[in-house]
Amino acid sequence: MNAWHAHERELRGWLLHHGHDAALAEDLLQDVFLKAMRQGSQFCEIANARAWLFEVTRNALSDHFRRERASLPLPDDLPAEIEEIATVDSLASCLPRVLNELAPQDREALVRCDLEGMSQAEFARQQGISLPAAKSRVQRARSRLKAQLGSACQVAFDDQGLISGFVPRPPLASAPD
Repeated sequence: MNAWHAHERELRGWLLHHGHDAALAEDLLQDVFLKAMRQGSQFCEIANARAWLFEVTRNALSDHFRRERASLPLPDDLPAEIEEIATVDSLASCLPRVLNELAPQDREALVRCDLEGMSQAEFARQQGISLPAAKSRVQRARSRLKAQLGSACQVAFDDQGLISGFVPRPPLASAPD
């Protein structure tokens, strides 16, 4: 274990510099020592013990930071975020009814591009129109959908354009084709 004694101080300094915590440095240094001890006689056969020790030390510090990041405390306002998701999910029940109230051309543009994920270029090819015309059609349809959501479901938007509230409507018996 001459190699360990030759590099222990340097490893400690590196851990202090990168970990910024003396107790953490000592804990990780002990972990690295135990890994070296587990190597037994193979440790003596390592061509560059210093490089091996630094690699193991760097990995130990990386693993520590990874575990630390994964266990951050949850924010105090988490229930509000969950409520917001629930509000948006319940708004989705209003969408089929409002889509059905739009003009067929608007409904088709929204369903194909926004709900089914079709590219606007493919939508343009299907409709036999130019890409700029397809983009305009989708944007106008989105604008009309937003207005219809505002009137039919009384959706309110905040200054950032995010949904701040709405009045639910009963869903249609069947979804639009």
